Amino acid sequence: MDSHPYGLSNKSQKKPLLLSVLAFVASFAVVYIFFFNRSSTTGVVTKATAVLKGEGSASGTVVFEQAYLSAPVRVTGKLKGLDANALRGFHIHQSGDLTNGCASTGGHYNPYSVNHGAPEDSERHVGDLGNIKTDEKGEANFSFEDRLLSLNGPLSILGRGVVLHTGTDDLGRGNEDSLKTGNAGGRAACGVIGLA
Repeated sequence: MDSHPYGLSNKSQKKPLLLSVLAFVASFAVVYIFFFNRSSTTGVVTKATAVLKGEGSASGTVVFEQAYLSAPVRVTGKLKGLDANALRGFHIHQSGDLTNGCASTGGHYNPYSVNHGAPEDSERHVGDLGNIKTDEKGEANFSFEDRLLSLNGPLSILGRGVVLHTGTDDLGRGNEDSLKTGNAGGRAACGVIGLA
């Protein structure tokens, strides 16, 4: 029989260690499920949509999908009624208020108060999604992922406006106004991002 200086057996020494290991594994599993692998059934939004309309012929639908809490957001859209073979600025705007048309959506969604930029820039508005390219019919079908957008948490884009502009976004490479708006021009169409 094994002896212990305090009269405890080796079996009783192993129980606390085993319980500690099991507690650690269980804690890790809970954290993983809660933060990294939640689905819409547990309160995490995984899909949203916006229907875009304008005063002219521009219209379409944009779908936003986020597989899990820390995943990038996939943005997929179909737009029509635009000018042919063009690049048009595409942004998430601060507000989903459409009471005064697209003008009431405010500026680009910019919770960090930084300069305007391209989607791949290290510094850019959260709402800066670059340009959408139209084809010879004035239609655009697109799909891309964005690392700054989120459908969840305090910086969620739910309820915010999505705007297609009349001009090309210069991605913050132009004059002083470029660092605020990208000089993307007027607002051809807009919609509000809502639960799908």
